[in-house]
Amino acid sequence: MDRTRRRELITRVGITIGVDGPAGSGKSTVSKRVALDLGIGYLDTGAMYRALTWYALDRGIDLSDQDAVAAAADAMPLELDSHPLDPHVLVGGVEVTDEIRTPRISEAVTAVSTNLQVRHWMAREQRRRMLEAREAGSGMIAEGRDITTVVCPDADVRVLLLADPQARLRRRTQELYGDQSPEHLEATRRQVEDRDAADSTVTEFLEPAPGVSVVDSSALGIDEVVAAVLALVDRDLTERTHP
Repeated sequence: MDRTRRRELITRVGITIGVDGPAGSGKSTVSKRVALDLGIGYLDTGAMYRALTWYALDRGIDLSDQDAVAAAADAMPLELDSHPLDPHVLVGGVEVTDEIRTPRISEAVTAVSTNLQVRHWMAREQRRRMLEAREAGSGMIAEGRDITTVVCPDADVRVLLLADPQARLRRRTQELYGDQSPEHLEATRRQVEDRDAADSTVTEFLEPAPGVSVVDSSALGIDEVVAAVLALVDRDLTERTHP
């Protein structure tokens, strides 16, 4: 199916796409590319957790105080630009798009992402954004940890994107530091392993739920992964418009 046809069908029925996967699996890059092809919004759920981490630290909140962090989520004046080519994150009008990707936030976000009260808040907010986009005759692709199982288990397309540990490590290091030097690889290894271990206590993000399609990106280029996800989109749109 070509791009024009996909967009035509999406204006008729809308679409929600959930992409789960561990850090470094390529889910952010792939999701942005898919959103651009389909002309829909892109929701980086990890950026929402990072924004809350930044907000709590900026206000001197102890991240181990789960009630206080959950209250901060309710108070956080979060603005998200969902354009896939130029996404922006603002908190109270302050641009934090770059700041939330720094090692300082990466090292602290686990305390926020494993807060069950925060996860419940995030799931409600993320689902709301996805469904509003769909109902508007467009759609949204959301990527994160438990999009396909908790946030939007009824998404039109659900994908678990995996990759072998070394591929993940290289990609994540490049994203955080802009290179793959030995010291940066080791620093990133600790972050990724700690984050995976912590997140595994609150979500099963390495096992596909029933109905979730698995795409292993270890030996695939970005174009190939994007094509695999678009094939799933084509199947969904065909089924929903030609029952």
